[in-house]
Amino acid sequence: MKLLLATLAAVSLASAADLNLGKPLAAQTPITLATLLSHSAQYAGKTVQVKGKIAAVCQEMGCWMDLVNDSGQKLRIKVNDGAIVFPKDSAGKMAIAEGTFTKVVLTREEAVEQAKEDASESAQKFDPASIKTGVTYYQIQGTGAVILGH
Repeated sequence: MKLLLATLAAVSLASAADLNLGKPLAAQTPITLATLLSHSAQYAGKTVQVKGKIAAVCQEMGCWMDLVNDSGQKLRIKVNDGAIVFPKDSAGKMAIAEGTFTKVVLTREEAVEQAKEDASESAQKFDPASIKTGVTYYQIQGTGAVILGH
C-alpha cells in the first residue's frame, strides 16, 4: 500500500510540472514532425498535434515557439498575440502542441518584413539583402500546448 501511495505521489508531482496552455489537447497521439513535414499537402488545413523540443520562443510577446526533432527539422507554432503566451524561458524543454496546420506563402517584400520581425523578436541582427525571393512554409496556428516538465 505504501508503495502504491508513493508511486501515485510521484506521478502526481511529475504531471504537476507540466504547463498546460490554451485549449486542452484533443488528439490522443502526436504525429511526428518528419511525417507532418514530408506529407504537408495531406495535412494542410487539418488539426494536428506534434511533439518536439522547443528550439526558440518569441522574446517579445511569447506568441510563437519553434519545435525541432532529432533530425533538426523545425516547425513554428504561432498563436494570435495574447491568446497563449509561451514562456520565454522554455527553450530546451519538450512540448506537445496542437492546432491547424497551415501553408503560408509570402512575397519577397512580405518575407523581408517577416524576417525583420522574427529577428527583432529573437534579438538577432537581420540583413534584408539576405532575402532574395518570396517564401513558402508551413506552421501550426496553435490552439493549445503542453510544455513538459516546466
